[in-house]
Amino acid sequence: MRVLHNISAEFDDPNLIGVAGLVPVMALADKAGLAELVAEHVTVPGSAGANAELKVSSLVAGMVAGADSIEDMDLVRHGGMDKLFAGSRAPTTLGTHLRAYTFGHVRQLDAVASRTLVGLADQVPALLAGADQVAYLDVDDTIRATHGYAKEGVGYGYTGVKGLNVQVATLSTPTAAPVLAGTRLRKGNSSSAHGAPRLIGDALATARRAGATGSVTVRADSAYYNHAVVAAAGTGGAYFSITTRMDKAVTAAISRIPEEAWVDIRYTDAIWDEAEGRWISDAQVAEVEYTAFTSRKKSEHVTARLIVRRVKRLNPQAVKAGQDELFATYRYHGVFTDSPLTMLAAEASHRDHAIVEQVIADLKSGPLAHAPSGSFCANSAWTVLAAIAFNLTRAAGVLASARHARARPATIRDELIKIPARIANRARRLHLHLPTNWPWQNAWAGLYAGAYAPA
Repeated sequence: MRVLHNISAEFDDPNLIGVAGLVPVMALADKAGLAELVAEHVTVPGSAGANAELKVSSLVAGMVAGADSIEDMDLVRHGGMDKLFAGSRAPTTLGTHLRAYTFGHVRQLDAVASRTLVGLADQVPALLAGADQVAYLDVDDTIRATHGYAKEGVGYGYTGVKGLNVQVATLSTPTAAPVLAGTRLRKGNSSSAHGAPRLIGDALATARRAGATGSVTVRADSAYYNHAVVAAAGTGGAYFSITTRMDKAVTAAISRIPEEAWVDIRYTDAIWDEAEGRWISDAQVAEVEYTAFTSRKKSEHVTARLIVRRVKRLNPQAVKAGQDELFATYRYHGVFTDSPLTMLAAEASHRDHAIVEQVIADLKSGPLAHAPSGSFCANSAWTVLAAIAFNLTRAAGVLASARHARARPATIRDELIKIPARIANRARRLHLHLPTNWPWQNAWAGLYAGAYAPA
């Protein structure tokens, strides 16, 4: 491909837009009740809170289109956008609105996010396909690095990075890509499991309302291995599957597993072993009954299955002197679970917990690329809005095509949202002229038809 010569350019057409995909996406948001929910539940006082539904919708639309800072919200005000959308607000107005939030208002916005997900699941049933049979709630957290000294709540977290801590709960099924059932922004020095029981309880309630009426399993890594997390899963009517810490009680239980109990497995796809620093494709699995949290009162002891995967060490000499020969030969990974699945199926299911890391990566390469305000509550509200935008993007992908239903948000954004269009009047109706031979025009047409289908 070579560029032709004698080309000139000018920004002078008031009927062009660069994000035509926002038209069906925001129509879908309206069908899910986003604006009405904000008007009903969010009570930010004063002029900053006036027309909150328009300001929140503007922020969500900007995030769907790729904005990752308050200044970027001008993205929804270019060209002929005002002919297609009413009530968009300037970035300064949106920033003022966010800075007026208190903790209570953030919780109100959490309620909006929960109900919006329920609305999306109602409008797009395939969003959580199979949730009436099996669903998984994955919990994890990450540090969102920040710079400077003006942001509230910033601290050095467990990674040694200065920033804020974002905790998320994703909801998925074996056939549906994950959506966000809950989010929390926390101080940077918060421990991973801090506040997790409350998040799990809220997320499970949301999951049930969104159609996860079958079995639900809460999955988490070893940072969440504590009684409160297990109890929250049980209270919410879910199973649990949590990586154990290799403490003395767990290692003693592993030592009691007879050699003949180990079952050879071979992975269809190699998995990465961080401790060994290599890819592995074969291992052995066994299980034993185990009672956890025995330091607590007897009524809080939990007896369930300890499923253990072991992998041969490449360098047995690297093990500490005096360690049991069994542990010098193998590396062990324990999962504490009450899953009703068979041993191998439960172990494989737990490894799928890694999908939450992809969601975190998508958020950090999208709306959570920055913590845009110095106010902690403003950043908390921004985090909740990012979850709404993520779920809305995921629902748009499901309507568009089978490929987009599992695509990353960045792919959906590039192929279905960031499409240029020219606005024309035709028989007293606005008409969008889109590019000919757009590679994903059939998918876009599917999104448009689904968003405007009768409720």
